[in-house]
Amino acid sequence: MLFIDDRVWGLFKCHWLQTLTYWSVFFSFGLCIAFLGPTILDLRCQTQSTLQEITWVFFAQQLFLMLGSAIGGLFKKTLCFSLSALLACSLVISVVFMIIPLCHHVLMLAVAMAICGTAMGVIDTIANLQLVKLYQKDSAVFLQVLHFFIGLGALVSPLVADPFLAEGSCVLAGNTTANTSTDIQHLRSYLAGKGTIPPQNLSDHYHFHTEGIITTNVSYAFWIMALINLPVPILVYVLMNRERMFPCSNQSPLLLDMGNSEDSQQDQPTQGHGSLFGCCNYGEVKDRPASYFLPYILGGAVLFITDGIIGSYTGFIYTYAVSPPLSLPHKMAGYLSSVFWASVTMGRLASIYLSYKYTQQRLISVSLVGVIAVQCLLLILYSSHVFIFIGTCVLGLFISSVFPCMVALTEDMLNYKGCATTVLVTSAGTGEMVLQLLTGQLIHSTGSYSFLLIGLVSSCVGLIVFLGLLFIQRLQRSGHPANAN
Repeated sequence: MLFIDDRVWGLFKCHWLQTLTYWSVFFSFGLCIAFLGPTILDLRCQTQSTLQEITWVFFAQQLFLMLGSAIGGLFKKTLCFSLSALLACSLVISVVFMIIPLCHHVLMLAVAMAICGTAMGVIDTIANLQLVKLYQKDSAVFLQVLHFFIGLGALVSPLVADPFLAEGSCVLAGNTTANTSTDIQHLRSYLAGKGTIPPQNLSDHYHFHTEGIITTNVSYAFWIMALINLPVPILVYVLMNRERMFPCSNQSPLLLDMGNSEDSQQDQPTQGHGSLFGCCNYGEVKDRPASYFLPYILGGAVLFITDGIIGSYTGFIYTYAVSPPLSLPHKMAGYLSSVFWASVTMGRLASIYLSYKYTQQRLISVSLVGVIAVQCLLLILYSSHVFIFIGTCVLGLFISSVFPCMVALTEDMLNYKGCATTVLVTSAGTGEMVLQLLTGQLIHSTGSYSFLLIGLVSSCVGLIVFLGLLFIQRLQRSGHPANAN
């Protein structure tokens, strides 16, 4: 490799199949993240539901993604259990893609998306956790690649769906006028990425029929995505079959190769790792100082905020852009979310090299300061049509590396016990849902300008929390009683 030294490249060659497997399942994760927004109106036609009813599907996916992230911690006892869960979840995603066209009632669709969200959450936790355990102090580089694959899947999914989306109303009733393609595109851009129910005035403005001739062809998009995702569970199966993990056994060659003193300790049931929050059960918890829990709390809080910013920005940047004072044309504003996700993907690609050259502390510090600086400029230049695109791009570049770097840093502070990852991933999913809901409520009650204020305040709080985490790390390294290990 041109930018990676021989030692890191050698580690990859030793574990290339496992690593590619974890990267591939995150591609599945990315496919699921991005398809719902563009296809939501066609799914409304398919289920013959109202606008408010269909948007509950967003909430079902987000809620169960958060729950799945917590459940994923249950499968970390051995590598075989983790791979079995990845195999099941990646298969579930392909099956859900195949059955979505058969869901002709909104409740059936919500159940399917809840199942898909749970699988996504389990994948999120396990893939992060196993890469950290596999590479430990060198995990930051590989985590950056892992999260690059989310962006790759999120870019592929809308491209597959776009040719099959209806340009006008996809439920045609007699003696009615179909909505124009401009209105449909405006509403589709508004709904993309949201986990909130649209306000009543928006629902009243667009009159969509629930009964009539259904003209959508979106089913083909889901079947194509099911086929695109199918190699992922096959790759997981190949890995398990190669390492003779059927049935699960502690004598698997891969388990023996990866084993070390810490992993062996983790696999012992007496350590209490089989429980959902087993990371709090090392030794006698009552003998632990309160500071023992601070890395979990502070690390989770940083990701609660930063992933919340990502969720709220992608969810409401279109709403902000088409509102005064910017008042961008609907079509132009619709590109902002794509620009943001593309910059996040490129930022994670660049961070593969940066995480090898610089420490996680430095990368996260620069990222958080950069996020604050960009959002300050967005507030100052709030009426600039040009800078909203520049700022969106730069914001995506800065915030892209925070999640993988924070996972690597927090696990390093806790000696790679594998517990922090479950807490961090669950916190990130919770933040994405909660901050998005909060942002939506404030925009609807106080106006679109509050969108930027929420982002700036959240970023400042995130930086303060991260500085607190660095202070705890310094105390631990200096042998202060705050050291939990």
